[in-house]
Amino acid sequence: MKLRSLIPFFDDSVSTWALEARLLRWLTFLWLFFGLTILFSASYVVADVRQGDGLYYFKRQILWVLASLIGFNIIVNRPLQKILGISHWLLGLFLLLIFVTLVPGLGKKAFDAARWIAIGPIPIQPSELIKPFLVLQSARLFGQWERLSWRVRLTWLGIFGLVILGILAQPNLSTAALCGMTIWLIALAAGLPYKYLAGTAIGGFLLALLSISIKEYQRRRVMSFLNPWADATGDGYQLVQSLLAIGSGKTWGAGFGMSQQKLFYLPIQDTDFIFAVFAEEFGFVGSIVLLTLLALFATLGLVVALKAKNPVHRLVAMGITIIMVGQSLLHIGVATGALPTTGLPLPMFSYGGNSMIASLIGAGLLIRVARESSEAEVVPIRRPQMEKKRQRRRMF
Repeated sequence: MKLRSLIPFFDDSVSTWALEARLLRWLTFLWLFFGLTILFSASYVVADVRQGDGLYYFKRQILWVLASLIGFNIIVNRPLQKILGISHWLLGLFLLLIFVTLVPGLGKKAFDAARWIAIGPIPIQPSELIKPFLVLQSARLFGQWERLSWRVRLTWLGIFGLVILGILAQPNLSTAALCGMTIWLIALAAGLPYKYLAGTAIGGFLLALLSISIKEYQRRRVMSFLNPWADATGDGYQLVQSLLAIGSGKTWGAGFGMSQQKLFYLPIQDTDFIFAVFAEEFGFVGSIVLLTLLALFATLGLVVALKAKNPVHRLVAMGITIIMVGQSLLHIGVATGALPTTGLPLPMFSYGGNSMIASLIGAGLLIRVARESSEAEVVPIRRPQMEKKRQRRRMF
């Protein structure tokens, strides 16, 4: 691979790409530009007070973006077949790291949740990094469902269940729910029987209900979501401040950098509630522009999925579109009070290197599917040697 191909803006192969791939590439860069712009505004004041440098968080995010863009361009220029071939190893690695976060002394806590592992100065959040590889492996499983034995099916469904349970144990209900819904929707798109889908949907709902019943803080969040003004200085504080920020934006917004709620009224304004700062500064019109961008991304993702000849590639495109656009809508739903308060970042907007890496890897995978118009050989979940042995046993 040429060194120039690692840098997106110097990649001279772009002109040969399919139209959908080129449009998705520029739409991704536009999304990223908007995200960095609002992060600069949302993080400046808090970084100046906490770190003595208003650009502290922004500069760190730029470094993560540069590293992520290299990974992004490796993916868009590498055959999807090879990426699918190693997806199960990366899924296993991040699953192991998810359970490492639960070990006292190894997991790094924040807001009473152990979601990180500190490797020197670098925080690793496995529950974010596992998302694109969960999509890849789900697409491989459900795209070849009819060709697999029940032993292979149940093994991978059990691994997916461990991923969700591990994330839920951190605890991180929102990410666990997002991962569960993504797997379920990929299975739905693959055409799995409705009886299986209905059973898993009921099981997932009961699991979420059990988690809310056991975890008091989750129960309080649900209650405060129903009426945040009943405890505006307690459990409903985050949502109330977010609604005040969004309402203050009115039609055209207060202007870039002019948000008042980010001045230590709105908590975690550079991550979980960054949309509220965006809405305050750019108003209703800016919010509609952002939603239009998401709609365009979703439309292109659907077009790519419909054009893909390979069923696994089709499911990869649908899964990435679901997880990126779906997570964005969930974040916006939380900030606007349409959903209970959860800790989901806004892809390519919120501060955090792990979220940025996962987002750009996801975008790269979708673009790679768009580039591959011809049908490719599906990566087998079972090794060919094992399949041959199995066929010989059937003959005898």
